[in-house]
Amino acid sequence: MHIHKALMDINESPVYVVLNPSITHAQKDLPVTIYESELHVIDGIPQLIFVRSSYTIETVEAERISVDHVAHLKPADGGSAATQLAAHLRGIHSAIKMLNSRIRVLHHYLQAMQKGDILCENSLLRQVSSLLRRLPAIESVKFQDDFLMEYK
Repeated sequence: MHIHKALMDINESPVYVVLNPSITHAQKDLPVTIYESELHVIDGIPQLIFVRSSYTIETVEAERISVDHVAHLKPADGGSAATQLAAHLRGIHSAIKMLNSRIRVLHHYLQAMQKGDILCENSLLRQVSSLLRRLPAIESVKFQDDFLMEYK
């Protein structure tokens, strides 16, 4: 619990993940149990306890495109390099278009929330914040150098 409390200084609500190393081939679900901490008052003293949490596995379009790309790789001697590159770039283009459309939807939704047209949902704002933390920072010198190199 001490480690969990230390992690709470970094992340608002860290989860505790337990992996069952014994493999059961007939088992449909992943051998993973996820626990979240909840603050409960026991005998007048606030205490953190772990509560089992349900979860679902979700995939995004970029993952599907990546798996599809790997599944359709041609042998080194089959097909021209230009054909393989064109197929690869079409997949990347499709993923970028999908990402762009989803970002636009999210941006419009957040603008409406900021204007007060839509009720503010804290859970959604936390998810957006988590998503933004996963993106690379574009204000770095390395990013600017790489961008200028690609642009030229």
